[in-house]
Amino acid sequence: MLGCVIHGQGDLRVEELPRPVPGPGQALVAVRYGGVCGSDLHYWRHGGVGDFRLREPMLLGHEVVGTVVEYGSPDTPGPAVGTSVAVHPATPCGVCPECADGRRNVCRDTRYLGSAARFPHVQGGFAQFRAVPAEQLRPLPGGLDLRRAALAEPLSVALHAVRRAGPVAGRHVLVTGAGPIGCLVVAAAKAAGADRVTVTDLLPEALRYASVAGADTLVRADDPSDAGWPAEVDVAVEASGVAAGLDTCLRLVRRGGVVVQLGMLPPGQSPFAGNLVVSREIELRGAFRFDTEFDDALALLTAGPSFDGLISAVVPVRAAESAFALAADRARACKVLLDLSDA
Repeated sequence: MLGCVIHGQGDLRVEELPRPVPGPGQALVAVRYGGVCGSDLHYWRHGGVGDFRLREPMLLGHEVVGTVVEYGSPDTPGPAVGTSVAVHPATPCGVCPECADGRRNVCRDTRYLGSAARFPHVQGGFAQFRAVPAEQLRPLPGGLDLRRAALAEPLSVALHAVRRAGPVAGRHVLVTGAGPIGCLVVAAAKAAGADRVTVTDLLPEALRYASVAGADTLVRADDPSDAGWPAEVDVAVEASGVAAGLDTCLRLVRRGGVVVQLGMLPPGQSPFAGNLVVSREIELRGAFRFDTEFDDALALLTAGPSFDGLISAVVPVRAAESAFALAADRARACKVLLDLSDA
């Protein structure tokens, strides 16, 4: 089978790999689509993401959907063979204090597809076949096709970030960064009842995708005279992963408001306007991955065909490097999918 393996900074290879054999409790999935995530791009461009650095070759990909092929044992519970499924990429340990507290997304011993957070790394899903724990499979709701379902993982991240913000119904939400995650935060905030969503970005092309996602006001982040800048907002979600975005959120959120840091900042220390957190009693909250939001994302995708407008291109796996280059060019693309079928 073909797989998309990162060997180091700038060293992405499509390789022939052995087809996996599912073990007890596992299912073999024929992967159809995989979404190229910002973290995949970071591994490709920088050899790591945040503080997680590559130490060995790793199959990339954690936004994957496909079809159940077989189970490692006939008594394994799970969707019937032939069922279209989305793969929840996380396997929490279930026993650590965080799991016991209902915060499995920050499990200290989790396994996450395509992540270098632990060593040996957890191999990802950009392969034509992938054996995964059967409990990670989610059958697609009726009416949801595999192509749109590939957005389930990033939409889950967005839904979790909005929930971390607390109630947003009737409120003005600011989102800094109109990449794929930022656009999906827009959709998640609107689905949660936000009255107004303002989005900032440096690129007009990215802002157009935010409009497709439902943004009410688009602001050029590099233009202080832009008439769309709000005087203040109730909630801000930082989705750009740069310190300037966090600074914007802290300066525009109202006193006593909430800022959610969702974008992964560069490794090491990042400056921020800490005095504003103190003097305005701003609540600064982190948002990392997701848990049960995955099922909510599938339901929301079923109800929202407009999500299709965020998928910019579908590229055959043999052209993976060109797919990554396209995904990295925010002036040309929002979400790019790999087609693992090799048709």
